[in-house]
Amino acid sequence: MKKSYILCVDDGSKDKTWNLIQESAEKSTYIRGIKLSRNMGHQTALLAGLNATSSCAAVISIDADLQDDIYAIRKMLDAWQNGFEIVYGVRDDRSTDTVFKRQTAKFFYKIMHLLGIELVSQHADFRLLDHKALQALLQYNENNLFLRGLIPLIGFSTTSVHYSRLKRIAGTSKYPLARMISLAVEGITSLSVAPLRAIAIIGLFVTSIATLCIVYALLTKLFSHAVSGWTSVTIAIFFMGGVQMLSLAIIGEYIGKIYLETKRRPRYHIQSTKQKK
Repeated sequence: MKKSYILCVDDGSKDKTWNLIQESAEKSTYIRGIKLSRNMGHQTALLAGLNATSSCAAVISIDADLQDDIYAIRKMLDAWQNGFEIVYGVRDDRSTDTVFKRQTAKFFYKIMHLLGIELVSQHADFRLLDHKALQALLQYNENNLFLRGLIPLIGFSTTSVHYSRLKRIAGTSKYPLARMISLAVEGITSLSVAPLRAIAIIGLFVTSIATLCIVYALLTKLFSHAVSGWTSVTIAIFFMGGVQMLSLAIIGEYIGKIYLETKRRPRYHIQSTKQKK
């Protein structure tokens, strides 16, 4: 344990975060830091930290707000020493979160499971990765990152450590509703083609309904007096227009990801690093 250290990743902050990291690193060999050249997003910053610690025997990732219980780290290490290569930190008590956040989290995991995406329920990014598991994770080269969905794909022996989510000591959450929705979309479109298949199912359903309407219209025309009206036509136009726009939006999301992946741009740039010599 003497070789252990804490690596702080500054995701392009605009405040005094990097200065505080530098000061801490100057005082202790147990503190190190890397600063990204700009804000690249939570998942990319986390990957940068994992890359920087890829030579370690085991790595534990944890958010800086410390709402994840640091005392669960000992349990993670015990599980690792017992042979587990991936140890998930799972929240079994989220009473400190708002009702809205708890309910949206439950809905998120349900949607993910319905779409066939393998996720550990109530697990975010608090986890232990053995050296072998980390090396396997770093072989995934996509730029559209959703790490909590990628890690179950690599396999290896896994277990979970349960803990209660703590209250935030200071600051405010950097994950408002808009970013939560963005993360959910990123996870779904990065790991599943179910939305594309849903478009095919919706198209088949709408085509079936349209076919029935056509048959009904023809029978009405042939065997009874057809009253002309604009209601049915208007409803059909708006309905089909809505379905088409939704379908194009989903397809566009996937095409956009293909576009970004083919560029093969660097995920991030490290502006500076700091550790005591």
